[in-house]
Amino acid sequence: MSAHTFRLDGHLALITGSSGGIGFALARAMGEAGASLVLNGRNTAKLEGAAAILRGEGFQVHTRVFDVTQAAAVQAAVQDIETAIGPIDILINNAGMQRRMPLQDFPVEDWHELMRTNVDSVFLVGQAVARKMIPRRRGKIINICSVQSELGRPNIAPYMASKGAVKMLTKGMAIDWGPHGIQVNGLGPGYFKTELNEKLVADEQFSTWLTGRTPSRRWGDVAELGGAAVFLASAASSFVNGHVLYVDGGVTATL
Repeated sequence: MSAHTFRLDGHLALITGSSGGIGFALARAMGEAGASLVLNGRNTAKLEGAAAILRGEGFQVHTRVFDVTQAAAVQAAVQDIETAIGPIDILINNAGMQRRMPLQDFPVEDWHELMRTNVDSVFLVGQAVARKMIPRRRGKIINICSVQSELGRPNIAPYMASKGAVKMLTKGMAIDWGPHGIQVNGLGPGYFKTELNEKLVADEQFSTWLTGRTPSRRWGDVAELGGAAVFLASAASSFVNGHVLYVDGGVTATL
């Protein structure tokens, strides 16, 4: 094993929901390891802004605007990427959303929207890309899970359910697609300073509780997810399959 096994030169990575937050940080990490990038989002202006930043850092970046919850749009986009840019070697299923509310008050329409975004998208994009990877007998898929794939908090039961589903879908993908030379793993972030967590970061009481609860005694920085993502995307993890790697400062290790 040597450092070059962690390199991604000559590989193409599609990262969903990558115009900001964790997705953007993971795209940057893929680029730093040598991969060409396809950024995805629904907001064209925001997506192009993110691409411009990464291009300014010297990375080869493409953008594709499509809704990861719509099967026809996903299939068309994957085909377009494969035809116009090249074979997708790495897929990071990152698109996700959060809704905080007591479960008894949670609207049915919000439940369905959250499940479409957090679970359906992983199935739809994962399946479309895997169908291209299977004949090539190679490929890496990384599904973004969460510490909420394992642990609970008040007022986020639907999110917990969705991330628990992503964990088990990851295992199912590994079982079905492993025989075709594909590795499918999960990356489970703990509490990171992102747009999704702005209100929690600003909540002094919560931040005090969280840092006291976390063995590393701090929030995570999104850049700290990059190493784990590169490992799972590279040849260094060639026999790692169906695993969820938690990057959480130790939150899942302690009561």
